Amino acid sequence: MQTLKLDTEISPDGHLRLDVATQLSPGKAEVVIVASSAGNGRAPCYDFSDLAGRLRWQGDAVAEQRRLRDEW
Repeated sequence: MQTLKLDTEISPDGHLRLDVATQLSPGKAEVVIVASSAGNGRAPCYDFSDLAGRLRWQGDAVAEQRRLRDEW
């Protein structure tokens, strides 16, 4: 088994292209890729403003919270 770590760039069309020389023997191989963004490490935040005024709660919110807590 061989572990490789390399820095690469994702193309504008979203493709990752790898050309890596290995010391593995020819034939089938299992490849595992773990990718992480080199950004600031924060997940993108979802903007909930498009849902404003569209969600309506029907019922007693406090009673529902108490019911859920009782399940714990």
